[in-house]
Amino acid sequence: MHRHSDAAVTPEEIQKRVLYRDALMLILDKPAGLPVHSGPKGGINLGHYLGDLRFGLREPPELAHRLDRDTSGCLVLGRNHKALRRLGKLFAERQVEKVYWAVTVGVPPTPEGVIDRPLLKLERRVGWRMVVDPKGQPSVTRWRVLAQDGRLAWIEARPLTGRTHQIRVHLASIGCPIVGDPTYGHGTADLVSDKLHLHARSISVPLYADRPPITAQAPLPDPMRGLVERLKTSDIGR
Repeated sequence: MHRHSDAAVTPEEIQKRVLYRDALMLILDKPAGLPVHSGPKGGINLGHYLGDLRFGLREPPELAHRLDRDTSGCLVLGRNHKALRRLGKLFAERQVEKVYWAVTVGVPPTPEGVIDRPLLKLERRVGWRMVVDPKGQPSVTRWRVLAQDGRLAWIEARPLTGRTHQIRVHLASIGCPIVGDPTYGHGTADLVSDKLHLHARSISVPLYADRPPITAQAPLPDPMRGLVERLKTSDIGR
């Protein structure tokens, strides 16, 4: 569904997407369509650009966590092994605060809520997907509606756990699949857009014990920006 050209950026463009940089950490605004790892079909992925993100250091940075290929926004990289160990501990202990924005087809019945539903990876002959299942891993997402027009909703989601596809599955499970989601979207691409409207809006990392958390915010990409602006102006409230 997503064209190869979606992921094609120049080294200069990837450098301009750095939202924060210090001696230990980078926070990158990852473009939608760019996988963080090489997939079974190969192709361009973030690994091809890590050498362009050294900024004078001998070794390239490495991923501290992951984002789905078609999710845009804040992605944290460690610049050395000590930093990666520290970041890994912060993510594992859920001390990193992540905020996502999504546009969904369907409006939740209340202005905000918490989805507490375990998720299980279901292996299939033609691939895999995550499903809500009592045998799965505990998974919790806090959400609130920022604007809606009766059909579409602009939602802020805060994952309190870090499961694969968590926000996508959780929102779909309450009848609000994300626009453009080919796996959990049930035709939302035909209704609105074939681009996944899920964006890692901000991240807050308490990397240094004696300083406030480092926070970065990624601007909305097109076409999600246009849809959010439309929802802002047409919000029918509650």
